[in-house]
Amino acid sequence: MRIVIVASEGVPFSKTGGLADVVGSLPKALAEAGQPVEVILPRYRMTKPGNVLPPLASLTIPLASGFRFAAIQDGGESKGVHTLLVDLPEFFGRDGLYQDKGTDYPDNAARFAAFSLAALEAIKRTGGPPDVLHCHDWQSALVPIYLRNLYSSDPFFAGTSVLLTVHNLGYQGLFPPHILPQISLHAGLFTIEGLEFYGKVNLLKGGLVFSDFINTVSRKYAEEIQTEEYGCGLDGVLRSRAGRVTGILNGVDYDAWDPATDKLIPANFSPADVKGKLACKKALLQGMGARDVRPERPLIGIVARFAAQKGFDLIADIAGPLMAMDIYVVALGTGEPLYEDLFKRLAAKFPDKFFAKVAYDNNLAHQIEAGADIFLMPSRYEPCGLNQIYSLKYGTVPVVRATGGLDDTIEAFDGNSGTGFKFDEYSPKALLASLKEAVTAFQNQTAWRRLMLNGMRKDFSWATSARQYEKIYQMLVKEKSKSRPAAVAAPSRG
Repeated sequence: MRIVIVASEGVPFSKTGGLADVVGSLPKALAEAGQPVEVILPRYRMTKPGNVLPPLASLTIPLASGFRFAAIQDGGESKGVHTLLVDLPEFFGRDGLYQDKGTDYPDNAARFAAFSLAALEAIKRTGGPPDVLHCHDWQSALVPIYLRNLYSSDPFFAGTSVLLTVHNLGYQGLFPPHILPQISLHAGLFTIEGLEFYGKVNLLKGGLVFSDFINTVSRKYAEEIQTEEYGCGLDGVLRSRAGRVTGILNGVDYDAWDPATDKLIPANFSPADVKGKLACKKALLQGMGARDVRPERPLIGIVARFAAQKGFDLIADIAGPLMAMDIYVVALGTGEPLYEDLFKRLAAKFPDKFFAKVAYDNNLAHQIEAGADIFLMPSRYEPCGLNQIYSLKYGTVPVVRATGGLDDTIEAFDGNSGTGFKFDEYSPKALLASLKEAVTAFQNQTAWRRLMLNGMRKDFSWATSARQYEKIYQMLVKEKSKSRPAAVAAPSRG
């Protein structure tokens, strides 16, 4: 099979969030299983140049505002994964990937239209017809839209299927109707059956409509997004395609997240010897400026984007009774000013118990995972979540709301089995009750150690998830096999 992954970000080339981690890790796991893949990404300003190689191809991209000229650069091969970079400096040579100071770039539709068209043309110039194009979120949802419209008569792609992975349904790519001709799409697509969405063009909706199969990043979230509560207005579209929607839990890169080998924490530890975790706790508290370091007091960690989705309105509602408990809290993240201010105020009001850093700090994120006793994720919704999985590996017990991937990955502790604490109702009362349950359980260190070890022994590596993706690829290839045309000769790379 020729599998090509098309996405707007991917490590080690670019990153703003979990999408980049998936695009960086899934292809490696597929390659390790014997299924090498190619990845196509934009080349952003943050993308390190690496070896200077001549462009593989020069492309002319037609948009209503005029031609755009992109170079396809060779991003190299690593662990069986070959990466191509779309170099278009006027669109991607910027400080941010999608935004400037929290505001979306006004030409995002044109930017990712040009990227999607360049990706399709690059595929034609660098190999034979792909069996599956695997796209991610609204930024590359234009690929199936173009494939089933502009490219519908192109024999090169006649046997190609498209899988679209939705990482967060809340981000949809909404634009005014006049954008369609500007991105080389016919105005006739602006219908309820097509891209129209409450008077706007919805690019993610177009991807859902024109893709052959759809998945999201946990089993529970795949169910939730087909309901009015979590469907963000697209639940009807998803229900109409229910037989073509599934959930595959994201894996974790344990090369980066393993307390036994983590070079970013002050002491390593493992299920066989957890003594280093206490050293990490003391170092974390001291590093955050705690004047009174009391190891017997449970430490609650938070690492997240500071946004309403993450449940921080609930924390605001229980701040008083929470801080009346004999605990420490360490919070790290950036996001909405409302919640950045909340954490700053709590840190100022409770300087001996609440510590906050408003920043992106990967080193500190690892230190919180290693040093905290409890990890808090009270999300309103959570497609997958990774920090609760990191926490399990680090013996840091998650307290989560039972939604999306949080519900799929955390098993309620019953005194013997289980890996964490969960609450169902999205309410301050339910969150506070779950936190009190965890803090009380912490006092029984024998049971707590059992709980820690239950989590540390779980395996959420990418191998299992990669096998599930491979099964979807194989199914799509099988479905297309009867209509696949004669092979189109691959162009020479030389």
